[in-house]
Amino acid sequence: MSEGDSIGDSVHGKPSVVYRFFTRLGQIYQSWLDKSTPYTAVRWVVTLGLSFVYMIRVYLLQGWYIVTYALGIYHLNLFIAFLSPKVDPSLMEDSDDGPSLPTKQNEEFRPFIRRLPEFKFWHAATKGILVAMVCTFFEAFNVPVFWPILVMYFIMLFCITMKRQIK
Repeated sequence: MSEGDSIGDSVHGKPSVVYRFFTRLGQIYQSWLDKSTPYTAVRWVVTLGLSFVYMIRVYLLQGWYIVTYALGIYHLNLFIAFLSPKVDPSLMEDSDDGPSLPTKQNEEFRPFIRRLPEFKFWHAATKGILVAMVCTFFEAFNVPVFWPILVMYFIMLFCITMKRQIK
């Protein structure tokens, strides 16, 4: 590759203005994420506030039920991943006697490690709400649907999924 052929490089080998702008924007975003990491309660209150604003917007506009349904399914999948262990203990055990104490040196206690850590769960849930909010500004996403059917289907899906998760 010759000089200036890589992505974001201008003719003279220096990064282009657009590339520098988006790099700087990404750095600022990551800085805000890093600063918000220790404030778990504040992060979740802000996310619940965004969720409330989204629900009010959907209620007042009387539409975008498919987007709301998709957001609910997405949040349900995130919640399941948050509750699930990274390694399934049922696959690790050979016997059906239930959990037992370690008997060998290499069978030490392992703490519960989630498949989806809390911070990533919060980040994905918040991004999902923001994407759904942006979708409500475009009429193309306002598909006409009888919303009680979506509510019943979501409740059924939630119950079946939680029942399977508890087992």
